[in-house]
Amino acid sequence: MRKVLVPLGARSYPVLVDGGLIDSVGPRCRAHGWAARCAVIADGNVAPRFGHRVITSLKDAGFNPTLITLEPGETSKRLRVVEKCYDALARHRLERKSFIVALGGGVTGDLAGFVAATYLRGVPFVQMPTTLLAQVDSSVGGKVGVNLSAGKNLVGAFLQPRLVLCDLATLSTLPEREYRSGIAEVIKYGIIYDAALFRRLERDMEALLKRDLAVLGPVVARCCAIKADVVGQDETESGLRAILNFGHTIGHAIEAITAYGRYLHGEAISVGQVAAGLLSARQCGLSTTEVERMRALFARAGLPVSIRLTKAQRMRLHAAMRLDKKVKDGEIKFVLARRIGEVAWGQAVKDTDIEAVLDELARNA
Repeated sequence: MRKVLVPLGARSYPVLVDGGLIDSVGPRCRAHGWAARCAVIADGNVAPRFGHRVITSLKDAGFNPTLITLEPGETSKRLRVVEKCYDALARHRLERKSFIVALGGGVTGDLAGFVAATYLRGVPFVQMPTTLLAQVDSSVGGKVGVNLSAGKNLVGAFLQPRLVLCDLATLSTLPEREYRSGIAEVIKYGIIYDAALFRRLERDMEALLKRDLAVLGPVVARCCAIKADVVGQDETESGLRAILNFGHTIGHAIEAITAYGRYLHGEAISVGQVAAGLLSARQCGLSTTEVERMRALFARAGLPVSIRLTKAQRMRLHAAMRLDKKVKDGEIKFVLARRIGEVAWGQAVKDTDIEAVLDELARNA
């Protein structure tokens, strides 16, 4: 088993990476001394696969859990769903020392974490990510929240989990498209922080796509270690943590203008990262060779690397980007790459440059 510590002083917590961790959740929660009443939040795809095992483990450890099931998909990250969760927690009479287990992908983790951050002004929660994207990214770091129709994650909070259990065995049940979507976040870590990881992905992409545990385990652990290092230095995104948003400014806007339905998150940020690479070549001196290496790796992972938007869609894209949390004084701030493994945050980009990059993405579509 691989263990990564997120270093936040008294609020530090471990991220465990291994197979079979789902069945250990009960004893691991018991070690925290929490109250017996607790809740497991999962969506309608994950609950039938893993909900019974989690509930059984909790019951065997002396807990009294309730299972709250969500509709699958990004559309569940809404305040109306949060309210339904509050009502279910109240019916089960959760207390301040009760806890919530987020079982599923990034949508479930974000929503369940927001519920935990706000119910009774905050209760502990445990992340049990069952998608590759959630294991390497959203389950670590404590950013929780929900979407508005105007944009993604515009309502949220910071609440660090007490424990993260990345059970690699759950990834075997992922549909191929969902799994490939997660690889977009994996590639991101190589671009923003670790050129050696990027080279490893270039070498081992085929094995990673086959879900070879000998490759997958170390890659997941390395991504979690990078995220932990960044979060440990900048928990609330006042500086360094912004690098984790590479490709997300355009990516989130693509999700918003397509109603969170056409693209999975990883697919949207794949396009966003290719766009950020092209912008980096214009502004930060990223070589055309490295831009092509980035584009080629996303393509090898079976992810989209181009997009064609109508004039109306482009206008909506710009509007969505201006609602991004990283906008300052009305100016969109980007994370751009100097080279693979090194990026700069807070970079202003002109609308004309964004349009030129959208033109280039359209030509390749």
